[in-house]
Amino acid sequence: MRGLLRENAADAANAYMAWWNLAGVDCPVGEEPVDWLRPAQTPARPAISIGDDGPVPAHAPAKPASFAAFLTWLSEDAAQPERRWPGAMILPEGPAEAPLMVITDMPDPADVAAGTLLSDRAGQLFDGMLRAIGLKRADIHLASLFLSRPPGAMVEASDLAAAAARMRTHVMLAAPRRLLLLGDRTIRSLLPDAGSRIFNHDGGTLAAFATFHPRLLLGQPAAKAECWRVLQGLIEEMSE
Repeated sequence: MRGLLRENAADAANAYMAWWNLAGVDCPVGEEPVDWLRPAQTPARPAISIGDDGPVPAHAPAKPASFAAFLTWLSEDAAQPERRWPGAMILPEGPAEAPLMVITDMPDPADVAAGTLLSDRAGQLFDGMLRAIGLKRADIHLASLFLSRPPGAMVEASDLAAAAARMRTHVMLAAPRRLLLLGDRTIRSLLPDAGSRIFNHDGGTLAAFATFHPRLLLGQPAAKAECWRVLQGLIEEMSE
């Protein structure tokens, strides 16, 4: 009787392990983190053409060559990361060759509802920041790293890198005279060297100023003093 129970237990354990193996759990610990909520994707194979010297990988699609073409590409290209997220995209606003381009990380929930960046109370504070440096919204070019808000405001590292690369093209084509970066995520993505005031875009470099996002200033008024110090530096830069 004891031997029979032992055999049945072994069969049950084997069946249990086989079930988990079929489910894809074949080891207790993996080397890489896995997003179990995201469907697995089969990596696309690069197109191959045949040349005189054998197979040749196809070239990547050309980047937009003008600011107007860039805006069309943003709104129509199906490969933009925002296409995977719910909600409408908020495209950049304001003229090219503006005296200042302001870049934030992504729309806030109030922005999504309003259909414009930096709305609601954060927008009122932002408008006050602009008045302090002698500008208004119509004068600036306003954009965000991400055109819509992902679930939970969480983005993958690969999407962040793609958005930063896209922004380098954006700045080149929009051709502002200087940049103001809002928020830690924006700053770390576009100015990887801590303390740097030079932004490298696809066509060269540009003076960049970095400060807190208005949403943080609303919750931490003590940070306004540091923000004002940055704005004073921007005022001096614009007066030269």
